[in-house]
Amino acid sequence: MREIGHFVGGKEVKGASGRTGDVFNPNTGEVQASVALAAKAEMEQAITNAEAAQPAWAATNPQRRARVMFKFLELIQKDVDNLAKLLSSEHGKTFSDSKGDIQRGVEVVEFACGIPHLMKGEYTEGAGPGIDLYSMRQPLGVVAGITPFNFPAMIPMWKFAPALACGNAFILKPSERDPSVPMRLAELLVEAGLPAGVLNVVNGDKEAVDTLLTDPRVKAIGFVGSSSIAEYIFATGSAHGKRVQCFGGAKNHMIVMPDADMDQAVDALIGAGYGSAGERCMAVSVAVPVGKKTADTLIEKLIPRVESLKIGPSTDTAADYGPMVTRAHLDKVKNYVDLGIKEGAMLRVDGRNFRLQGYENGFFMGGCLFDDVTPDMRIYKEEIFGPVLSVVRAKDYEEAVRLPSEHDYGNGVAIFTRDGDAARDFTSRVNVGMVGVNFAIPVPLAYYTFGGWKRSGFGDLNQHGPDSIRFYTKTKTVTARWPSGTKGGAEFVIPTMK
Repeated sequence: MREIGHFVGGKEVKGASGRTGDVFNPNTGEVQASVALAAKAEMEQAITNAEAAQPAWAATNPQRRARVMFKFLELIQKDVDNLAKLLSSEHGKTFSDSKGDIQRGVEVVEFACGIPHLMKGEYTEGAGPGIDLYSMRQPLGVVAGITPFNFPAMIPMWKFAPALACGNAFILKPSERDPSVPMRLAELLVEAGLPAGVLNVVNGDKEAVDTLLTDPRVKAIGFVGSSSIAEYIFATGSAHGKRVQCFGGAKNHMIVMPDADMDQAVDALIGAGYGSAGERCMAVSVAVPVGKKTADTLIEKLIPRVESLKIGPSTDTAADYGPMVTRAHLDKVKNYVDLGIKEGAMLRVDGRNFRLQGYENGFFMGGCLFDDVTPDMRIYKEEIFGPVLSVVRAKDYEEAVRLPSEHDYGNGVAIFTRDGDAARDFTSRVNVGMVGVNFAIPVPLAYYTFGGWKRSGFGDLNQHGPDSIRFYTKTKTVTARWPSGTKGGAEFVIPTMK
């Protein structure tokens, strides 16, 4: 069986803790690899490597750091098919979806290639009599990222690309469920010219995470995962004096107005609700049709589409989506469907008993569609993270705005309408961090920032875009005066520029 260790000091090293986790093939249910779970001492060694390598990397000028990123992009493009196959084999998402996962990470690397411009400070000549004022952006030192299973290429690149470009050293703790792609990305970065030790990948569980949270050498931590763990990491990291950004769960709504193009709305719901088996933090999990007629028409059109979803192994290029990541997660999602029935929601399409011939032991589940879901139900309040779409009927536009605005999560929301005034009002008023207009998954491009509100996001700065540069740097401001030979004397009042 293949053994996966860690990537420390520019090379893969074996685990030393004696603890391991199983990496499954979601298509077959078989264990395909064993991943090492680091002990505290192993994580500390990775931090030591990063701390030793960081000063020289920070002293490398931004243009040369950008060249490493450009070379990294070139190597990824050459290896993209192999990366996508590897990703699919451990996560279960289809090959085309895996390539999309990689591409969205690549776009942040492309943004990070502009680091010579992005790190420029400000300068004011003559801010006062003979006084110049300027600011500089400097790296923090050793920083870390803790990333989830559902995007094993994209989110690690969202984290380490801007951090490395800014001159930091980086410790990546990826999900132990699908660790091979992050390991391969580290290899490609070293091949691209990144000095050994500047990026270290340490696989592990809570012991590894807690070491990152408490070690004073780690100056900042980024996290993506569930809200309960995000809150824990934010609180613990902050208590230990670290800069922390954490992104948690979601319950993304899509409002369907009576004037919407219904076929367009249904296409959007099918893709955004069931793509990647619903294992996306930006998946639409709640449809909110406005008015009874809109709701009845939407349900009528959704049912046959959900029933006809093509579910297949990740190697099937014609599949709409593949298996879920583990049997434990599959069982969790099925339990939510059971709960929804008990709570009184109407299950219009039941995919719990789906079996794929030849892959009976795989982690597959058919699409589920609930109608008549109400805000007091747990299936509405909690993130399911599977191929389950809930329809919550709104009597009018005001109720449709209120539903996502009052929900505990505030990651993404969308409205489908032909009315520009309604769309403009909605985008202004809705209490959610990312909004789509006739666009179901409103993930901003790399030069904007990505981040949710409420229990979907903890911390002041978002992922990628300008916020990532602010997060991974500290600003130093210099006030300089060069004496002209005129004697002044002591000043006992606070300096002013009058």
